[in-house]
Amino acid sequence: MDMKVLLISALLGFVSHVRSKTDSNVCISANAKTCGQCIQIGPQCAWCKEPGFKPSRCDDKDSLEKAGCTQLGIENPRGSLTIDKNKPVTNLKIDGGQNLKLDEITQIQPQKLTLNLRSGESQKFTLKFKRAEDYPIDLYFLMDLSDSMRSNLENVKNLGNELARAMQHITKDLRIGFGSFLEKLVMPFILMTPKYLKNPCFPNDCSAPFSYKNVLNLTDDGTLFSQEVSKQKTSGNLDSPEAGFDAIMQAAVCTEVIGWRNVTRLLVFSTDAGFHFAGDGKLGGIVHPNDGKCHLEDNMYTKSNHFDYPTISQLVDTLSDNNIQTIFAVTQQFRDLYQELSALIPKSAVGTLSTNSSNVIQLIIDAYNSLSSEVILENSKLPAGVSISYISHCKNGVSEKGENGRKCSHISIGDEVTFDIEITATGCPSKGKSETIRINPLGFSEKVEIVLNFICECECHKEGILNSTECSGGHGTLECGVCRCNEGRLGGLCECSQDEFLTDDLDANCRMDNGTDICSNNGECVCGTCECKKRGNPAEIYSGKFCECDNFSCDRSNNTLCGGHGRCECKKCICDTNYKGTACECPLVNSTCLASNNVICNGHGTCECGECKCTDKKFEGPTCEICPTCSQICTEHKDCVECKQFRMGSKKHTCEESCGSFILTEVNTKEELPNQPHVNHCKERDVDDCWFFFTYTNKNDDKIEVQVAEKKECPSGPDIIPIVAGVVAGIVLIGLALLLIWKLLMVIHDRREFAKFEKEKMNARWDTGDNPIYKSAVTTVLNPKYEGK
Repeated sequence: MDMKVLLISALLGFVSHVRSKTDSNVCISANAKTCGQCIQIGPQCAWCKEPGFKPSRCDDKDSLEKAGCTQLGIENPRGSLTIDKNKPVTNLKIDGGQNLKLDEITQIQPQKLTLNLRSGESQKFTLKFKRAEDYPIDLYFLMDLSDSMRSNLENVKNLGNELARAMQHITKDLRIGFGSFLEKLVMPFILMTPKYLKNPCFPNDCSAPFSYKNVLNLTDDGTLFSQEVSKQKTSGNLDSPEAGFDAIMQAAVCTEVIGWRNVTRLLVFSTDAGFHFAGDGKLGGIVHPNDGKCHLEDNMYTKSNHFDYPTISQLVDTLSDNNIQTIFAVTQQFRDLYQELSALIPKSAVGTLSTNSSNVIQLIIDAYNSLSSEVILENSKLPAGVSISYISHCKNGVSEKGENGRKCSHISIGDEVTFDIEITATGCPSKGKSETIRINPLGFSEKVEIVLNFICECECHKEGILNSTECSGGHGTLECGVCRCNEGRLGGLCECSQDEFLTDDLDANCRMDNGTDICSNNGECVCGTCECKKRGNPAEIYSGKFCECDNFSCDRSNNTLCGGHGRCECKKCICDTNYKGTACECPLVNSTCLASNNVICNGHGTCECGECKCTDKKFEGPTCEICPTCSQICTEHKDCVECKQFRMGSKKHTCEESCGSFILTEVNTKEELPNQPHVNHCKERDVDDCWFFFTYTNKNDDKIEVQVAEKKECPSGPDIIPIVAGVVAGIVLIGLALLLIWKLLMVIHDRREFAKFEKEKMNARWDTGDNPIYKSAVTTVLNPKYEGK
């Protein structure tokens, strides 16, 4: 029996597995009409292009082969990856450490790839990064020239030559430039009186206020840097925040004016104040948003009074697009403010200036080392439907996924790290047009160029026969085994002309009534007739004039369609003869409700849908035969049993009226009482402290059948003589025991006292001459000077 159950369970599990697998066949359920539509569903879908193939042409490869499609007839294009440029990263030890030109240094590999992407099928490649030694650096020093920065300006004048010497161990190719900023020339930022505009620091000597000016383009001449910076004077404005964002924007986007090379770009931003950002310009009547373009004429920013300050996000995008790393060299008072700003700008750092900027060189070197020791990959904007993921493999075997997979930290010169990159496309992005994306490490000039080609059509698409006679005499293109109809033609063989139907009438013929979906959303309207969809499981079909019916959406019982006792027709169960219910879950016979006494639900319930519903709350179980609280019922029946059988109890005077439903049968002893499962056994105590036994059974006519054992079990009286004798004997024995214990203790005490006496007597035998503790009462003293005269 157990073996059969196991076999049936295994068979049901297998059927369920096959069914779920068929239901999940998205290739068929997507109802693709062309090969291109089919392969875009997912990488598991293939297309059979053989003419006359009857099953679903879009299915997985194995299913198509089993259905009779040859291997040559199956279209299943796969994605691919080609490395177009793969120059090895520069190895200084191998190259001999000689000075290499910029175009000879390679830090990232490979440099160019081509990916052919099929929908849902990812392509993976590994990107290698190795930080090169002596990599060129362009450093642009952007300084706040408000009057409070006067002492700082003096220390910056010698920055060029000193910074070049200090950074010799990092790079020998350093170019440095200088720019300064103050504030927009409008009220309330600047006092617009002629005297103030000429010298805002009167009586001290200051330059006229300005917004931003490029003082010196990037140059490798440190002496020229010192000369130009020495000519600069501080200026003044009214409020504390400055127009630093305007200056950063212009320094970043004016690439040709500043002279930025395609190398490591550093922008050092030095100030002792806060900053204005987008919206603050409205205080001066400036409402036009910053356009993010270069507006330098004669090295001066000319649109400061026309465009508002940039937004922070605008600044972040601009610095990132121009590959500029920012170092904020600020005073301690504003360090926290710029720390928060730095958290929003990738590849930026914050350093604290001393009171007179004497530590600016060391600050720049420390910040550069911090920035260059972290590699963060960034990709350009991806086409819609394309996703990219990163896994980093950094030093010491550390690997990260997700956003952390884009970066590696603590990278020294000569260290090599790798990134596993996976690119996936969904559907057919960009309508099949090739796209190019780029991946670059932030702060470094090199990029990886990736050309994305999308597989949107099958190869057989190119072999299509225009106006084929197979398509109703030339009304379509025979492509991949099916007809792609010309405009205005419909049907599997382009047999219908859309001109013969009014659009409204055509749709109306495929609707059950106004407001419903065409073909109940389960098919297509072709020539005014519904063609129902096919299901992954051939046994499951849509039917009806409007595809409104199916044979798989009926109610289920025990996870079985129509409970296994009927068939599904048009979403309703047609039950077998002996069953009813929406899922044929209710048997019409009540044999399953019979208790062991052949009484329906043991007389304590009703049979509903083949199951007992117990009406008496005291009973439970499948046939209402289980009574967890039947001991309470025994107590309820006790008085009636006593009065009818033994003429005793509290109801002996009202026995006939109170206990008329009891039918008693007498047996001799309790062993003769019936022992069937449906019979309830009781044991109760009467007023004489005797136990009597009975059973009861409920009948359908509300009668209670009781069988009582005539013989009771009464307790016997106590035997007085043994009890009295035992008590007396116990008292005597306890007294003797106490007397013996007292006698023993006295003997032990006397012996200890005698031994003590003997010991003291022996110690008293010393006489006076031999007693070591004896001392004489006479003392003799000798005079040392006595000469006996």
